[in-house]
Amino acid sequence: MRVGFLGTGWIGRHRMQAMIDTGAIEAVAYADPSDEMAAEAARLAPGAARVDGLDSLLGHRLDGIVIATPSALHAEQSIRALEADVAVFCQKPLGRTAGEVGAVVDAARRADRLLGLDLSYRHTEAMRRIRSLIAAGELGRVGAVDLVFHNAYGPGKAWFFDPAQSGGGCVIDLGVHLVDLALWALDFPAVTDVQARLLANGRPLPPGACEDYAVATLTLGDGRVISLACSWNLPAGRDAIIGASFYGEGLGAGFRNLDGSFFDFTAERWRGTATEVLAAPPDDWGGRAAADWARRLAAGERYSAEAERFVDVAEILDRIYGR
Repeated sequence: MRVGFLGTGWIGRHRMQAMIDTGAIEAVAYADPSDEMAAEAARLAPGAARVDGLDSLLGHRLDGIVIATPSALHAEQSIRALEADVAVFCQKPLGRTAGEVGAVVDAARRADRLLGLDLSYRHTEAMRRIRSLIAAGELGRVGAVDLVFHNAYGPGKAWFFDPAQSGGGCVIDLGVHLVDLALWALDFPAVTDVQARLLANGRPLPPGACEDYAVATLTLGDGRVISLACSWNLPAGRDAIIGASFYGEGLGAGFRNLDGSFFDFTAERWRGTATEVLAAPPDDWGGRAAADWARRLAAGERYSAEAERFVDVAEILDRIYGR
């Protein structure tokens, strides 16, 4: 499969390497305005051509494209690629609003092309084990879920702090992963109510600003509750606090990072006060979503209705933001 790469910063290059390593794709072209980032990409794919943007990439008879550009560009670039009959793998968020995400999914459906989103935490061994427990009924009815993602430092690029470009702050940057994990683990139940509080610098969010702290409560149709807390620049005493806890009937299970790491995760099963470790590092999970999309592309997969779940998550984020 002939694949192009739009954006070759750290994430874009990491996903490029993961896809190349599958043997399922050939990196034929890439585009990045930074000479430094382009040079790094050339080291990974010395046979690929550097081009000057999306139009030039689409001129290379691509089967698929990987989009790792600023969030404001994701929906438009994805739609343009899909309308050119090119499959898409995009960094999150797929769009800044549910409307944008829905437009991308509609374009994928019309084109009958594979659409993937880099929801990478689904592919950790820890969350795979927890989802299997829930699906097998081993926790009984999961009545409550607690989600946490605190990043002790904020994003390093200015566009993240402009909601017109990013779509929001820590919720759309970090919370999107956790909302997706919870709904995915529970097989996407209906959410009937969403309540949220968004803060910036410890005060109610002013117009035109991005939140750096948020709490939200999602109530499911059968009364179960999902709670979410996320932040940027919280003095957490470590790089990050990341977790998803699922509480069932006398049993529970948790996904959490170790020692403040963004990359090392454990899965635990809880019986009262006892803990059983189900999965632990090392686990090279970061590129699995990209590798999975590459293999599916090579296998000839086209549009899948599972992409509609991207809209479900985006609608929850819109409700958190009061949109």
